[in-house]
Amino acid sequence: MNTDLFIDIATINQWLDIANAKIPEDSAMRVMKIGEEYGEAVQAYIGMTGQNPRKGITHTKDDLCNELADVAITALCAIAYFNNNSPILVEGIMDDKIQVILKRVRKSR
Repeated sequence: MNTDLFIDIATINQWLDIANAKIPEDSAMRVMKIGEEYGEAVQAYIGMTGQNPRKGITHTKDDLCNELADVAITALCAIAYFNNNSPILVEGIMDDKIQVILKRVRKSR
């Protein structure tokens, strides 16, 4: 499958914009949704490692990875929302951030 991640994020965001058109706090919800997804990733990790003795192992590595993907997609959708849903701007923001991190990595070697 050959897709452009940032165009796909724009498509998801357009769907969210239509679905949430009547919500005045939509911008805040885009950020808060990241927290919700993060909580689900934490729950999956706890379930994968069996850290709750009452429940035991309830999740798999695949469950965790799917929840982490939800966190990443939700964060990208929020970035897009605050940048006029522009795939080019989102890609630029992500590329700039990755370059900053890579610069730190290279300095630490």
